[in-house]
Parts: sequence; C-alpha cells; structure tokens
Amino acid sequence: MNESLKDKEGTAEEAGKLGLFPYEYDRICEKLGRTPTFTELAMFSGMWSEHCSYKNSILLLKTLYSSSDRLLAKPGEENAGALRLNDKQAVVFKIESHNHPSALEPYQGAATGVGGIMRDIFTMGARPLVSLNSLRFGHPDNSRNRYLLRQVVKGIGDYGNSLGIPVAGGELFFHDSFSKNPLVNAMTVGIASVESMASARAKGPGNLVVYVGARTGRDGIHGASFASKELSNESAEERSAVQVGDPFMEKLVMEATLEVIHKKLVVSIQDMGAAGLVSSSSEMAASGGVGIDLHTDRIPAREANMQPFEFLLSESQERMLIVVEPNKYDELKAVFTKWELEAAEIGTVTDTGLLRIFHQGELYASVPASLLAKDAPRYEREVKEPILPQAENHEIKDFANAISQKKEASAKDILMAILSHVNIASKKPLFRQYDTDIGLMRKIGPGQNSGVYRVPDSNQALSVTVDGNSFYISISPYEGVLHTVAEARRNIISSGATPIGITNGLNYANPFRPENYYFFERTIRAMSHAAETFKLPITGGNVSFYNESEDGPVLPTPMIGMVGLLENHEDALPATASPGTALYLAGQFLPLLSASQYAWILRGSQGGPLPQIDLAEEEKSGEFILRANALNLLQGATDLSGGGAMVGALRMIFAGREVLRNSMGLTIHPAFSQSENADKLLFGETAHTYLVAVISSKEADLLSLAETQKVSVQKFADVTDNGSLTIGSIKMDVADLQQAWETGLEKYFK
Repeated sequence: MNESLKDKEGTAEEAGKLGLFPYEYDRICEKLGRTPTFTELAMFSGMWSEHCSYKNSILLLKTLYSSSDRLLAKPGEENAGALRLNDKQAVVFKIESHNHPSALEPYQGAATGVGGIMRDIFTMGARPLVSLNSLRFGHPDNSRNRYLLRQVVKGIGDYGNSLGIPVAGGELFFHDSFSKNPLVNAMTVGIASVESMASARAKGPGNLVVYVGARTGRDGIHGASFASKELSNESAEERSAVQVGDPFMEKLVMEATLEVIHKKLVVSIQDMGAAGLVSSSSEMAASGGVGIDLHTDRIPAREANMQPFEFLLSESQERMLIVVEPNKYDELKAVFTKWELEAAEIGTVTDTGLLRIFHQGELYASVPASLLAKDAPRYEREVKEPILPQAENHEIKDFANAISQKKEASAKDILMAILSHVNIASKKPLFRQYDTDIGLMRKIGPGQNSGVYRVPDSNQALSVTVDGNSFYISISPYEGVLHTVAEARRNIISSGATPIGITNGLNYANPFRPENYYFFERTIRAMSHAAETFKLPITGGNVSFYNESEDGPVLPTPMIGMVGLLENHEDALPATASPGTALYLAGQFLPLLSASQYAWILRGSQGGPLPQIDLAEEEKSGEFILRANALNLLQGATDLSGGGAMVGALRMIFAGREVLRNSMGLTIHPAFSQSENADKLLFGETAHTYLVAVISSKEADLLSLAETQKVSVQKFADVTDNGSLTIGSIKMDVADLQQAWETGLEKYFK
C-alpha cells in the first residue's frame, strides 16, 4: 500500500469552519510535524470538540470524588460507571444529554438520545434494566414549547418501549429560559455479570476490528461539533447533524452484543456515538496503548460515493465497533448473522499507536490515537461571579389569612393553583406513555420518589432516581448543588434503599463567558464535597455546554442520577399512606418560602436565599429513616421538595387513594394549620426532612427511636377516611384537589 497521504491538505480556514480554534490548528500541525490532511482535520474537529474531548471541563471533572469498595470501573475509562452489587452482579449506569438535537428535531433528538445511552450500558455487557429521563422546557402555554414537550416525550417513549426497557422515573421542570434550548437528559441502569463485563480497551496487535450493526449514512455528520456551539438561526439549519434512530435495529444489536460478550468472543467493544467511528476507534486504541488500521471502503454503507471523512464522522445509529481474535471472528459473525445484522472486518489492531485510515488502498490519515483521544487540549476557563438574584422578603401569608378568616374558597383556590401548576402537577401524562412494567421486575414505578426494580436472579432491588433544581443553582450554585445531591439521596432513602453511587448530567451555557463558567466550577466543587461527605462515588456522567440561544443562557442545571440498593426487595418503602396512620416530619425542619415554587407560583419570584442545608443533619435523618424501616416502623415515606410538606402529604394521600380506592382524607395538625406562618410551614421548602406514615401502634416506637438517634420528629397530620382535607375549621374535598393535581399537565398533551 502507498504510505504517502493521498488526501488534500487541511487549511487553517477549513479548521475554523470545522469548529477548531487557530491555536488548536497550530497545535495539530506542531504535534504532527506537518500540515494535516483534510480527513485528519475532520477527525480532530470531532475528537477535539467540546462534546467529545471535554476540553473545558475535564480538569475539574478529574477532581470529583470517586472512591468506593464497590467501584469496578474508574470514571471516564469505560463506557459507563459500574459498581459491585454482590459476588456475581454489578450495576452499570450513566446519564447522557441530547439537548441541541432535541431543540431542532425533538422526536429523533430524544429517541436517539435514549438509544445512545442504552448502547453505553450494553457495550459493558450489562442488560439494561430501567431508564429514566430529566427534562426542561419553556412553559407549555407557548405552542412551540408544547410541540417540543410532546415530541420529546413521544420520542423517548417510542424508542424505549420498542426496546422493551421500562421507564422507572424521571423529572420535569418548566422555565422560559429553556424555550429555545430544552434540556433532554436520559439515564439508563443495567445489570452485568462481574465476570463477563466487557472493556473498551483495544489490545492484541493482529486482532481484527469488526464493524457491526446498521449501515452507515451521512446522517449526524459533525453532530459532535454541532453540539459544541450555541443554538442560533444558522445552527438551526444544520439538521443533518441530527441522527435518525431505529429502535428495532437497536434491539437486535443489543441482543447480539450481549450474546457475543456472554460467549467471551469479544476482546473489546465500544459503540459509535458522538463523532462516530473516529471516536470509537481512537478511544479504544488510545486506552489500550495500541494502534488501529481502518479501511473505510469495507464499511457497509447505505449511501453511494461516501468519502473517508464521512464514514469516520457519521453518527448513524445502532452501530458498534468490536475487537476480536482472528480465530473467533467466524463465530462472532455467525451470531450477528443469526440476528440478521451485518458484521464486517474493517481493520486490524497494530503496535504502531497510530490510527491510520485507508480507502481503496490509499492512505488518507495517520494520526497518533492518543493525540486524538487523550491528548486533546485541556482548559480551565476564567471564573467571574455573576450578579445573582437578590434575596427577597417572602413573608407570604395568603394561605394563613384565608384559614384564619375562614375563607374556604380562597384557601382552596391557592391550593388548587399550587397543585395544578406544571412544576408541581402529576407527571402521569408523561410516564403513562412509557412502558413501566415490562420485565416484571417493578416494585415501585414512576410517580413516587424513586423507581424500585428487582435485580434479576437475586433477592436485591435497585432504587433509581434523577434530580435537579435549576432555580436553586441559578441563585446559589454551591448551596444549590448540595441541595440537589441531598434531595436525590433523600429520594433513594425514602424508598428504603441505601445510596451507593452517583452519575451526573451537567447542563450549562458557553464556558468562554466567565459568568457561565462560575456556575460550572462551583457545581463541581459542591458535588465532590457532598459525594465525599456521603461516601458516594461519582462514577461518571456527561457535560453539555453551549445551552443558550439568542435569548440568553438557560438556567444552569446539573442533574444528579443516583442508585441505591435494597438487600431485600421486600423492604421497599412506597410513598403512600392509609387511613388510621399519622404523618410525621422527621429531620431538621427549617422551611423557607424564598426560592420556593410556592413563591414562584403566587408571586413570580425567583429570589433567594436558599433553605439552610447541613450535610451532617442529612446523614442523621437518612440513617434514622433506614433504621426505622429496618425495624418495620414505617408504612410509607417521602422526601419534601417543591410545594413543601403540604404537597408531600397530599401526594402520599393521592397515591394511597389510587391503590385503596377509598375516600381517604387528611387532617393537618393545629401547630401547622393555625399558625400565622402557615404558608411557610405548609409550603416552604427545606432540606434534611422526610415525611413518614406510621400506624398508631408504632408511633411510640418511632418517637423512642428518634430520641435515641437525636432526630427531630413532629406530627404533621392524621390520615382519615372522610375524603376531606381539614385545615383548622376549613374542609376541602380531596377528590377535587387530586383532580387538579392529575390534570395540571394533561391538557398540554391533548
């Protein structure tokens, strides 16, 4: 073969068009000792994009806490994080974003986001168990926002349902900063055999490099660089950067991939996600310290006359790259043939350390794999504290006045407005479009604090959640992140599980603006501090920058995915209550109306300060809940979030009414209902606190345990069977309140 490079030279002007900065182009020339070819330049544009290289975040990400005896894969070294569950099984999990594609093509953007995160999981040899999603949109009263919401939800549902992976939960939040740049983050959790987990590290010079799955087209070319810049009218024209997915093809790829991994036919494997083949091949080679020769003309194509750079950068979906020993190639190919999939030998592993690209016998690129994948430029950008929302006086007494003046209609109007607001209302209109039961592993499905699903072939269960608080982060990023991690932890604990690990989806604006980077830098510091305090390893995640439009940046939004473990699935704790139980607040209860959804809904206020948070108190109250559940003292539990204790209590009642089909009601304790600070006590937001349901015969034991563990508990309400919410002398029909809560979002899906 001719070792001279056939392709034309790649110029500095072309580098700029591909998203590379002049100083990065100069660095490429310096490292190569020559001018790159156009194909090489295209490879660098994908691999050195923000989306692939994490060049503006990796230095900070490496400071994140990640220590655990359960840890099986170091963050960033494999496709997803992995933690040991027992002697034989591991949980594999990760979160990914597909924000920019979803802004332009919401159905395909969301669908392929789900497909991509699924591949990250099953390339590790893990069968996906459940998925979750975390979404942000502008208010759905706007027709464009409503369209994005509907299409994203449909894309998530159609792709996941076709794969047969249940949705365990998620979260949804509306704010107009997300109108032109929605956030679509998808999380998947899978179960793998510890002994047969697959690696992404290529090794063994002479081994074959095999392409499997769907054929390659031109869709998604430059998708990585597209996701590494702000949305604008110009970028909106780049719809070719949005991939098109086929979930039925993905199902076949998943089953075939899991089979060849289980049969130990695979040396290493990686999916072709952002930057496609150049990403998977360079990362596999660099992590294994080897080289790879690829022949792009051997790649199964669905379009004619494709050029080498198009094969390399295509982000066509449902494709994998596998390294296999030559004597196992026929057996591996037979498995993919059985599943009606193509498997083509397109290259070999070498000892050169180079990624070399051949097309029709001609050499188009010869680049050190490590230069593409590991030695991309790394920056820590300038930080400047922005002008944050000012503290405001939120001594709202609307509800307290209505109660004290016995204005039943006014009190009911306030409560109905809170319950029906899109940020508080039931998310059933979303998750009823998702399959939540398939696989018959569900213990607790979406709509409660976290999803709880049994671990196959085990008595264990996993509790999974994803949480974010865009308001809090925009007001005080460090404290806001502590709150976000703590709330995710409370979600897990209130289901009866012990938290074991964290993944994250970090969504921010342009990192070159110091005020934007301030939020990111503070997020990393706070997340690591909280994780280390709680001894929860951060196993990996995703960073998405440039989330802004000509209208400005979105609210900074870190999303915390968390996994918890129940050794016995029978110990799962629902967020429900039944007549005859009492509801107690457990933990340091310090509610504030500032920064609350209550103040936002009634006053349009988005100011601080945030509620006080003490991580030691979080640990104390969490240990108390787990101990009380182990002693069988609790019938149900929930954490407190948007809407405060009142909304938390009503959600437990609504869930109980749905299960028991009775006329359950609630009587609020006088200490809360008859206080002049009733608005703050009932609707204020707080850290540290759980709301638990306890039957009367076990109340004394709960109080005794609280005294022993020095945890504050106070009675909040009694659960009745009269169908009424009783607050002082006012009574409201719980059925009306439930109707408002359940239909608040429903109208936007009709």
